[in-house]
Amino acid sequence: MDKQVLIEKIAFNVIQGRVEAEDEGFDEGLEGEPAVTELVKEGIKDGVDPKSIVLEALTDSMEVVGEKFERSEYLIPDMLASAECVGVAMDLLSPYLLKAGVQTKGRFVIGTVAGDLHDIGKNIVSIMLKGAGYEVIDMGADVSTDRLVGAVKEHQAHYLGLSALLTTTMRVMGDVIEKLKELGLRERVKVFIGGAPTSQEYADQIGADAYCKDAFEAIEVLKTMAVHKQ
Repeated sequence: MDKQVLIEKIAFNVIQGRVEAEDEGFDEGLEGEPAVTELVKEGIKDGVDPKSIVLEALTDSMEVVGEKFERSEYLIPDMLASAECVGVAMDLLSPYLLKAGVQTKGRFVIGTVAGDLHDIGKNIVSIMLKGAGYEVIDMGADVSTDRLVGAVKEHQAHYLGLSALLTTTMRVMGDVIEKLKELGLRERVKVFIGGAPTSQEYADQIGADAYCKDAFEAIEVLKTMAVHKQ
């Protein structure tokens, strides 16, 4: 298959939320047609540049998904389906990206703070970051302050993403930032916060570097930040 046609087909299927051939899409008649998994494998087999697949197929298509979400054409489950496509594609492509010497844009530790089990928004952000070329260390949900700070130190992370969906747990975000200061790590890492109860005002209050209302805004904010990569 022609490289450009393949890339367009991968992008189309990401937007359709089709991970595998048996998956249905938003459009009718797609069941049984090659989806993201099959197409990415074909691209790898044919020697298509993995970086081209990431930038031209995955990143670009998720921008379209983001626009659809903003216009309320897509709901959260639709966006999750597309994000899952990107996650599967990145898992397949990662060894080839490393082999090709494609450097990550930075290391990003992310987690939902202690006491909070909500992780849908965090999961979308995590997958989007991978698709945008960041090395993501996803700590999961209900992660203690010590574990989050420990991960920043262990991985020499350039970024830390904190998520919370409850007003009672979002206070932990401030604790994490204080702990980073206490251990002399605060100046090394850019701290992002997000989740329903958070706001720019709250980010300012606790000294976070950025508040992002969703995954797409996180990617846009990252484009404005330049950090030294070790």
